[in-house]
Parts: sequence; C-alpha cells; structure tokens
Amino acid sequence: MLGSSRNWISTGADLAAERHVWALDLRNHGKSPHADSMTYAEMMADVLAWLDAQGIESADFVGHSMGGKVAMLLACRHPTRVASLTVVDIAPKLYQSNRHRAEFAAMIELNLAEVRSRGDAELKMEGRVPDWGMRKFLTTNLERGEDDTWQWTVNLPVIAQALPGLEQNPLGGTDSYDGPVCFVIGGKSRYVQPADHDAIHRHFPAAGIETIEASGHNPHMETRPAFVAAVRRHLG
Repeated sequence: MLGSSRNWISTGADLAAERHVWALDLRNHGKSPHADSMTYAEMMADVLAWLDAQGIESADFVGHSMGGKVAMLLACRHPTRVASLTVVDIAPKLYQSNRHRAEFAAMIELNLAEVRSRGDAELKMEGRVPDWGMRKFLTTNLERGEDDTWQWTVNLPVIAQALPGLEQNPLGGTDSYDGPVCFVIGGKSRYVQPADHDAIHRHFPAAGIETIEASGHNPHMETRPAFVAAVRRHLG
C-alpha cells in the first residue's frame, strides 16, 4: 500500500541475474491506471489479465504487504497460475491501524500548491507522521507535473476510501494453496506474530517461515542481501 515497483528496482535487478523478473504496480499505484474502486478481487483480476496479455501460464510470485495479500488470494483461487509463492511480512488476517489513517490524513491535508520539494513535504507531514522513514516513503509518491507543481501519483481518494476493505483478510475459511510457499518476516516488524502461524499453515500447509532478524516491515529494502538470499533459497 502506497508503494510501487520503484521500491523493487535493486532487489529485482539482483534476482534478474538468474531469471526473468517483472515488477508490477497494482491499480491506483505507481504507473498503473487509476480506477474508481480497489478490492482484492479486482487486483487479483488485474494480475491475471496481465499474465494473459503476456502469455504467461504460471510464474513465481513475490508479494509484499498489500501485494502479499493479492498474491495469497491469487494462489488460493488460481493455483495453476502460481508456481511458487513468497509472501513478505504480511499474514492472512485483519489489520486495523490508526497509523494508516494518520498517514492518509497527512497526505490528504498536504497543500500541494505550497510544496517546494519532497523534503519540504516531509517536514509539513511531521505532525501527523513522526517517523522520518515513513514520511520519506510516503513522499516517493510525489512527482512534479508539467506545470511544475507537485502531484500524488497514487489515486489517494480511492485508496483512502478502500482502506477498510484493504485492511481485511482477503482469504475465506476454505481458501488454501498446497504449492511451495515461503513467508519472509522482518524480525523488528509487528506485522506477523507467532500467533499468526496457525492461520498461515491452515491456508498454506507447505509454508516455511523465515525471519530476517535485522529487518523491519520492508526486508527487500532494509536488508536486501539477506532477503535476496532467502528468496533464492526458496526458488532453488
């Protein structure tokens, strides 16, 4: 959520040394089209349509956070399209976060006409978002328009409206995927707790769980070498 394929450039380049790698932006994010609604079923359908357009029958999927929820749903509902699954620091459960609401409030309240730089935007959001790293992450979604004013690349109103649904667990009680799965967890993150392991194995009976102790919620950026090594071990 609020990330983009830009966050995967370095990790994708590492993995591309031995395989073809595609980094996709989900709808309303990055360079993908904006849409008036945003559900997990719709995002799954977008990915399936992209696979069909590329003529790809199946692929190894790596999904982080919200993208991990999309990948989990895709594996459970369309298992023949998923050769293997790597889920990064997310579990099949409900996430309700006041932090998310503060982040969206800060972005919506930001007067883009007064923004002079990404650094300036970070300072203006400090009251709502005290974490420096998170402010920096949020402002990666700012780009200068042709009129030299800053604009959000994400479809902010639609994502904010969709947030309650995006916090939900996309999987139903009977959803499962029996293929190879690895959950890569950040040891400093609170997104996946030991209590979540039962739900992980209920939906993904073959799942392994690997923790990168030095990482927070973004192991593909915070501890890239260890993350790439974990993915390579899983893919073989």
